[in-house]
Amino acid sequence: MSKDIATPGRTAEILKKYGFLFKKSLGQNFLIDSNILRRITETAGLTKETNVIEIGPGIGALTEHLAREAREVVAFEIDQRLMPILADTLSPYSNVHIEHADILKADVEDVIARQFTDPKAPLKIVANLPYYVTTPIILNLLHSRVPVNSMTFMLQKEVAERISAVPGTKSYGSLTIAIQYYMEASLAFIVPKNVFMPKPNVDSGIIHLVRREKPLAHVQDETFFFEVVRAAFVNRRKTLWNNLAQKYPELKAKRQETEERFARIEIDFKRRGETLSIPEFAAVATELAEILKKIA
Repeated sequence: MSKDIATPGRTAEILKKYGFLFKKSLGQNFLIDSNILRRITETAGLTKETNVIEIGPGIGALTEHLAREAREVVAFEIDQRLMPILADTLSPYSNVHIEHADILKADVEDVIARQFTDPKAPLKIVANLPYYVTTPIILNLLHSRVPVNSMTFMLQKEVAERISAVPGTKSYGSLTIAIQYYMEASLAFIVPKNVFMPKPNVDSGIIHLVRREKPLAHVQDETFFFEVVRAAFVNRRKTLWNNLAQKYPELKAKRQETEERFARIEIDFKRRGETLSIPEFAAVATELAEILKKIA
């Protein structure tokens, strides 16, 4: 087995060899602690039957750990400067393919069909995500038709806490619901900022997402449901009623009916959005759709 990439000495050696300079605009922070990488692969639950997609492999520190544990790995790298480095550092691993592409623009289904020898093998996504594109990447994957069993991401600690939050907490919000509607979310562990090169300003968290067999709540119109959820968090200090009346001004004429309908589903419309569970939001969206339909 080749010497791990994720040590301060080896990372510095690779960067010097290629004259690589970090691009702040791409959020490049490379891990230099192999123990953390082993814990990430353990959290992801990889086996020799598992295909893995990685996003932003950098110089291949996480990629090599994935390659050792998984069946095959396809890594999407947006920075052309890293392609020759990856070809070098990952040369010992025949089960790795590097795709020079932006994951947000790529046809991921096509890449899966072309690059995995068995495209139907269980698929997991594991990545150290750049902070600036964390949310778009996760939501894009959730709404795609890519058949992902689970996702294990390193994210900014604050974002990891938001994704794994429970109702009634400061971190709970529309992002929590957008993800937990489809996935079971757990915060696996915290990664201190001093295990990166260069060192970021904040600590990170490892979030593990497992796809639910079906969404957490039944809703008739998902687009409207998520619109209602976002509206409920526009001003966290305001009540559910005040936020919804701001989004849908026509509701003001139906205040009493709204209160009565919400009471029937055992929801006080003076509660704040952050106290509602996903099934409660689904019930609110159903009642709200009926009221708005009558007004229209």
